Order: sequence, then structure tokens, then C-alpha cells
Amino acid sequence: MMIRYASYFVAALLPLLLFRWFAPASIGEIDFWLLWLLAMVLVSLPVIYAEIALAYRSAEAPLAGMQKLTREADASALWRGFGWLAALVSIIIAALVISGASTGILTALTELNSAPEIPSFAIAAGLMVIAALLSLLGVTPLPIGLGLMVIGLIFGVANGLPNVTFAMTNVSLSEWARAVALALVSVGAGTGLYWFGQNLVSKQAATAVGIDNHNAQTSSHTDSAKEYRATKLVLPIWILQLLVGVVALFISGMALPPIGQLLYWVGVLFVASYLLHYSAQQLTHKFGLLISLVMTAVIAIVLVVAIPIIWLVGILVVISTIVVLLLSVFAGWQMKISHLRKSLNFGNEAFYNLWRIAIRLIVPVALLLALIGWGMQWLS
Repeated sequence: MMIRYASYFVAALLPLLLFRWFAPASIGEIDFWLLWLLAMVLVSLPVIYAEIALAYRSAEAPLAGMQKLTREADASALWRGFGWLAALVSIIIAALVISGASTGILTALTELNSAPEIPSFAIAAGLMVIAALLSLLGVTPLPIGLGLMVIGLIFGVANGLPNVTFAMTNVSLSEWARAVALALVSVGAGTGLYWFGQNLVSKQAATAVGIDNHNAQTSSHTDSAKEYRATKLVLPIWILQLLVGVVALFISGMALPPIGQLLYWVGVLFVASYLLHYSAQQLTHKFGLLISLVMTAVIAIVLVVAIPIIWLVGILVVISTIVVLLLSVFAGWQMKISHLRKSLNFGNEAFYNLWRIAIRLIVPVALLLALIGWGMQWLS
């Protein structure tokens, strides 16, 4: 049951996890809200469709699935880099939120006059070790993390919401870059998390049918293939992200009381464990479970100890944008049209044509403009 709803937990959690690093400076800018909504429609929605379609076509997790899909499409092995980079993006997100958790927990304990004489990076390393151990629990920490984060945010709401003054500002490439980055982190685009979640559900369904019920399994598979539509999976996820994203935008600048901070950041710790679980599961395809767990933990600990938060944000923006660009170009230009049409199973051919135009042209151009905008912002 938990596996079945993992994608929805992820959809609700990602905006709550990541908006604080991209949104606070732009909360009152009406044009930024409009650009974010535009990016959610033009960039995020087509990418989620692509991810679900590739998950259905490959019937494997992202790393193994890309190997199968590149062979099927007779495409270069370089496209398999999506699987590796998606796992890395997930580790970077875990490192970013754990770094934030270490700072937040230390701040809360200081306000309670209980702060230990331990540097922030040491707390971050300890939290990452705990998250790595919790990752062995798989999907289980997700609802726990969401519950603790929501309770922590309720403490903040009880203290009062921040006053927001809305105004129109000048639209710029750097503003578009922030809107696209926010749209990408809102939906976890580039992480392969929904691809992975769909694969978990498929495996669970396959396991539920015994070997002795082979005929029933074949019949069930045929019926599900007829009933399957990507839209039934994509739209609930995307709408949930949009709704939670609006809430997260309003509360991203909200100050939490010490108890609220502790609850929120402990919840973040549980969610980060699932991100590490996902990354380790991807690497298991190549290295085995034990080596993958150790690799994931070591990379994550190095990131939280050696790299400042502001650099982690920049690294996350660049790598996640590149990963989504790889995904869009592969789905739009490398995959066979007939394969994707079957995998998406739109009820109307016009919808498929609109999606294909978006994934082939609109998404890559929007991402390239966003990268240029980030470059201009960093240079200035």
C-alpha cells in the first residue's frame, strides 16, 4: 500500500523541501508567479509525461531502463547518463536538505539554550549517517517525514503568516531561470523519482500474482494495458504539486518557532533517507546493494561536509537542468514515435502531437534560456 502512494508522497514533499532555497525573494512578484505557472505547464508537465512513458515502456528502474531503451532505439550509450545523473541529483537534493537541517536544528537548539558545542558540518555528517541507515527502510519514512514536516509548519502558521506585498516587476531571463528551477524542483524533474515509483508499483503487482496463476497474470496484464493511460498517473501528481507549490510559495518565508523547526527538520531527515534509498537502488544495478549503499552514503557525506549550501543550490540547478535536457531530447528525438504513442496512450491524437512539440522543442529551448539566465545572474 505504501509503495502504491510513494509518488504522491514525493509530489507533496518536494515543494515543501526545496522552495525555501528558490522562492523567498520572489514571493511578492506577481510576474514570477505567472512565470512559474507557465514553466509548470510548458516544462514540468511534458517532462513528467516523458518520465512515466519511459517507465512504462522500459518496465525497469531508470538506470536499468535507460540501458534497455537505448538498445531498443539503437541510440548511443551516452544517453544512459540520464540514469547516473538522476541518481546523483537525488543525492545532491538529500545533501542540500540535510545541510539545511543541520543549520535549522542548531538554530532551534540555540533558541532553546540547548545548543551543543559541535560545528554545523559535524551535525550534518551525523544526520547524513542516520539518513543512510533509515534508507534501509525504503518507502516507510516518507509518510513519517511528511507528517512531521506538516506538524512543524502548523506551529509556524500558528505564529502568523508572513506579510506579502504583491507587485509587478520587470521580467528578465534570470527571473525565468528561477521560475524554471522552481518548476523543476517542484516536480522532481530530472531525478527519475516518478519513474522509480512507477516501477515499484509494477513490481509489487507482478509479485502479487503467483507463478501458478500465470494465465490470470497474462489476462490481468492485457486488461491493464487496455486501461492504462499516462494521463491517469501524470495529472494527479502534477495537480498535487501545483497545489502544494502554491502553499509552499506562501509559507517559504515563514519563521518557525524552535519546536516547529525541530519537528520540521527531523521530518526532512526521514524524507532525505528515501532519496538515498532511491539512489542506492539505482546503483545496485551495477555495483550490488552493499557497495551501492556505501557509495551513496560516502558521496552524500562528502557533499554536506565539503560544499556550502549556496554551492549545492547552484550545482543542483545546473545538473538537474542538464538531466531534464537529456531526458527531453532522448524522449523527443531518439525514441521511436510508435513506442511513445503506445506508452502515453492519449485518447486524442492532438494531445500526443502537442506533447511531442513540447518535449522536442519547447522544453529544450526553455531549459537553455534558463541556463543562460542563471549564468547572467551568477556573473552579475
